[in-house]
Amino acid sequence: MAHLPSSPDVVRDRAPFQTQMRRYFDRIAPELHRWNQRNRYYYRDMERLHQFLIPPDSRVLEIGCGLGDLLQSVAPAIGVGIDFSPEVTTRAQQKHPHLTFYTLDAEELTPEALAPEHRQFDYIVLSGVLGYLRDIQQVLRRLQPLCHPRTRLIVSIHNYLWEPVLCAAEKIGQRRPQPPQSWLSMEDVVNLLNITGYIPLKRGRRLLLPKRIPGLSGLVNRYLAPLPGIQHLCLTNYVVARPQPIAQPAPRCSVVIPARNEAGNIRDAIARLPQLGAHTEVIFVEGHSQDNTWETIQALVEDYRGPFTLKAFRQHGKGKADAVRLGFAEATGDILLILDADLTVPPEDLPHFVEVLASGRGEFVNGSRLVYPRSLQAMPWLNTLANKIFAQIFSFLLEQPLKDTLCGTKVLWRSDYQRIAEGRRYFGDFDPFGDFDLLFGAAKLNLHLVEVPIRYQPRLYGESNIAHFREGLVLLKMCLYASRKLKFR
Repeated sequence: MAHLPSSPDVVRDRAPFQTQMRRYFDRIAPELHRWNQRNRYYYRDMERLHQFLIPPDSRVLEIGCGLGDLLQSVAPAIGVGIDFSPEVTTRAQQKHPHLTFYTLDAEELTPEALAPEHRQFDYIVLSGVLGYLRDIQQVLRRLQPLCHPRTRLIVSIHNYLWEPVLCAAEKIGQRRPQPPQSWLSMEDVVNLLNITGYIPLKRGRRLLLPKRIPGLSGLVNRYLAPLPGIQHLCLTNYVVARPQPIAQPAPRCSVVIPARNEAGNIRDAIARLPQLGAHTEVIFVEGHSQDNTWETIQALVEDYRGPFTLKAFRQHGKGKADAVRLGFAEATGDILLILDADLTVPPEDLPHFVEVLASGRGEFVNGSRLVYPRSLQAMPWLNTLANKIFAQIFSFLLEQPLKDTLCGTKVLWRSDYQRIAEGRRYFGDFDPFGDFDLLFGAAKLNLHLVEVPIRYQPRLYGESNIAHFREGLVLLKMCLYASRKLKFR
């Protein structure tokens, strides 16, 4: 995005504000470390938040970097800090010589002001800096050329409800003196991101007690602060956003079909499947069937003369998760799709998923069976109720709204799946179904989760492989597990 140079009148209007802020930070620079140590509990929590959101070895830019401690804490492969106080950046460079610091005004930032290797980033951090900016929109626009399609902005602010408490803390010497600044709400930040070319993905709140009280602060901040209602009283508000999407060329697609006791549906799956993207690859993964599912798949692969590429594998492990992982490992397409062999999700609906992903309007597409009418034969009322309850629980845990987390059809880029698989050690091998391993991994990577409604149909062959009560208990256990990993950590 090109930017016109600032007019002389705009520069003159901005100069007194810039001069005031620069003088303030130059004056306070020698004291920054002491103040940071005095409020170490708060700053350590900010480091933990960003360490959770930013994988190690990423390319990270921090606007308003201060002494660079937050930037250093996320272990970047390339870490760049920008601050408009030369006193601050000099001290930051001395403290963290392996990072790079620029003395620049973020309102005048251009790629040309940075070294060639510092002109594109995976993550851009604006931690507690928005309130000091004269023109927030200008800064957010200036960051656009430094983004690629998968860049994430992480913006954090103080909850405006805390303004009187923080002002009182200044007066009693528990917080460093502050210059005049803006106090923004979460809605203000979301609106500013929307109007400057970003899509807010995730909103979060944390830290109810910003001072360390032994035996109390840890319990309150870990278990009480994340609760609905109470979280609105927390000190730190943050938003994760992505740049507006860019449409991709027609992708190659791989459809993975886990199949157990589904012999009667195998040929229909291929007959009803539309061409997807530039080319469609179909991967059957058969799992310990008691009917002739494997023989039917083998015969189909041998006889098939259509436009698709067909592959077939037998899993050695158990469960849908194992089958999906085997299929994804063998896939060669740009986009990976899961189609359950019972065909309750119509194959004819899959082009909608591919369209959303290829257009950039989503990065992880989840099917939703709870929009269009469905028969009680397809989904009894008790199943519908359970699906809605679990959707509310997982929306709370993932901090992104989802209507139907239990739908088996999930679609994502293969490159993103590889990142999820690499980060699987964070969650461990906890999911026998495979759906939540993908959802939790996508949420951890801050992917843009969206849903596509599907017309859920009753199965025409065979019986469900689901043991509802037993697997419902497994889902509850996974909710508790995920709460520890995502929310109450």
